[in-house]
Amino acid sequence: MKKLLITSLVAVSLTFSVHLASAIDLKDILKDGAIIIGGGAVVKALGPQIDSFINTITFNKNAKFEGYTKVVPIISLGNGAHIGAAQVGATSKAAVDRTKAVAQLEGDFQSIRARALIPVDSENPIQQFRRVQGVGVTAIIDVKL
Repeated sequence: MKKLLITSLVAVSLTFSVHLASAIDLKDILKDGAIIIGGGAVVKALGPQIDSFINTITFNKNAKFEGYTKVVPIISLGNGAHIGAAQVGATSKAAVDRTKAVAQLEGDFQSIRARALIPVDSENPIQQFRRVQGVGVTAIIDVKL
């Protein structure tokens, strides 16, 4: 897993190096970082209400998750860095409490696009993270812009 992350970061670094000659604006890079940090703060602030909403709609459809849930940020790595939100769930409250974010790793193989959603123990999976065992993603939250 670490090799994949390192390979992805090297590829992103090389891409930035190539585009640097094409006048990448440092403000755009800083803006993306601020959006990720700010987006994570919004997800943390609204997480309990979103979690309750998801649990209500799944309960109303007889599809409620039997266990503990919470909403955390999704940090997407691959084709740039993006922020989103996901509900995670587990039968152990301790496992859900250890989960700080979901790392979304993206990749292409021939005509197949893959996304791996990994509950992790770090709010900054760009630096380092460990998978939280026994936790799964139970819902994806999108916001219309």
